[in-house]
Amino acid sequence: MLRVQSELLSALQSTLDKLLTEAGLEANIQAQFESPKVAAHGDLAITSAMQLSKTLKQNPRALGETMKAALEATPAFAKWAEPLEIAGPGFINVRLKPAAKQTTVTDILQSQAAYGLQASTGERLLVEFVSANPTGPLHVGHGRQAALGDAICNLFATQGISVYREFYYNDAGVQIQTLVNSVQLRAIGVKPGDPLWPTDPADPASKAFYNGEYIADIARDYLASGKSVDDTEAIRTFAVAYLRHEQDLDLAAFSVKFDNFYLESSLYTSGRVDAAVAKLIAAGKTYEQDGALWLKSTDYGDDKDRVMRKSNPETPGASIYTYFVPDVAYHIAKWERGFTRVINIQGTDHHGTIARVRAGLQAAGVGIPAGYPDYVLHTMVRVMKDGEEVKISKRAGSYVTLRDLIEWTSADAVRFFLLSRKPDTEYTFDVDLAVKKNNDNPVFYVQYAHARICSILRTFEEGGGQVVSLTRVDLSPLTSPAAQSLMLILAKYPAMLTEAAKGFAPHDVTFYLRDLASSYHSYYDAERILVDDVPTKLARLALVAATAQVLKNGLAILGVSAPDKM
Repeated sequence: MLRVQSELLSALQSTLDKLLTEAGLEANIQAQFESPKVAAHGDLAITSAMQLSKTLKQNPRALGETMKAALEATPAFAKWAEPLEIAGPGFINVRLKPAAKQTTVTDILQSQAAYGLQASTGERLLVEFVSANPTGPLHVGHGRQAALGDAICNLFATQGISVYREFYYNDAGVQIQTLVNSVQLRAIGVKPGDPLWPTDPADPASKAFYNGEYIADIARDYLASGKSVDDTEAIRTFAVAYLRHEQDLDLAAFSVKFDNFYLESSLYTSGRVDAAVAKLIAAGKTYEQDGALWLKSTDYGDDKDRVMRKSNPETPGASIYTYFVPDVAYHIAKWERGFTRVINIQGTDHHGTIARVRAGLQAAGVGIPAGYPDYVLHTMVRVMKDGEEVKISKRAGSYVTLRDLIEWTSADAVRFFLLSRKPDTEYTFDVDLAVKKNNDNPVFYVQYAHARICSILRTFEEGGGQVVSLTRVDLSPLTSPAAQSLMLILAKYPAMLTEAAKGFAPHDVTFYLRDLASSYHSYYDAERILVDDVPTKLARLALVAATAQVLKNGLAILGVSAPDKM
């Protein structure tokens, strides 16, 4: 129905331009349709009469009547729309003819997986997500981020944008020393609960240890390698490599792939951190105070200036950079690699770094625009199982891992559930619901709609029919309210993708798929598909085949499978 809407929109634009030019005014209003809030009011709504009434000094309802007559006289509205209706102060309600909605079925069957995809724009986009410290298994929060990042990448790809997926490994700093300390203690036979294992909450050093059983696994494998327990650099290299491999397995189980893995440590070894700091100093955007180097981040809207470099109390005469400084260097590198648009997907605990990173990028004076990069922040996830909250995992020691969640349910369920809410809203993952095979389980509900259609199409083919031939059938029998409703929802898919990409909102896809599945189930209950009348049967088969295709396309955006049988 894209062609139909394009023709109608063009006719509306011409009508508006003519009204303005006849009044001696410049044509400067953009034609657009809105979706009526009440389905009974029609398929599309035009509100231009209210927008133009003051400009043209006319009563909006009277102007609406003028527009109605002008639109009905155009070939596009005569061909595709029923007689228009005026409502309220000047709304124009548009009801599409069945033939207009039927074009959607043909569009889908001809486009298949390409339905809803936009032409290439030439734009390149880098999306950084997951970016977990290589210090432990991926937890459910990382899982939410992985699902979000992958789906957002898929959404932007539908809009003709070339998307590059990047994982940033924080393999430098305090957390890596924490890992080394923990593995070294386990390697010499000390475990959590032993007198030598630090547990004093008042002692900051006590926090520098990880208690999960995965630490014991690393220590065991490290000892098997024959290396010395006193060689902390060897422990660091081994443990980081071990956990990077484990995280790779987690990502593989979740079917998430990256184009590049960027190491924080490389920012130091390549001199990028020092170079970024030098740029900020040369630009006059820093100052020394209290033995520390500060960034004038308040010049760029931050609530206070931020420390960039401070003395290292453990090494007299040495200094360390604060957390956001390598981030500034990293984003300068992104810009220099040609990524003029970047999206970072992170937990809400990173909210405080946004202003200082953006301030540092502005202050560096390398041409990066304000507001770079974009951020999508997500909350953590609570997990309920057997009616109780699950807080710990034997594998991790203090949190539920992504692998746990996949093993308890399925990768499909985890993906769909974690994407079913806005990123910044709290979410409770109900394991018991995720394994149910009924309509209460949203992913089952959507997948079952697809499998149900596939069963019908198999029966058709087993009787000698060919699904590929459905692109050429006469669709005129599709006139019932249930069929019209289903086709209208199918027609909304391309616009839904565009709006979801603009809003970084893959949850919109989950809502759409549930609505589409519901409309299909209602249609199936209202009309038998495999009827004796051949033209009617073929038209209905074409409609449900198009529905299956859109269900499959939408699930693919989420990284969820579309099973043929269930």
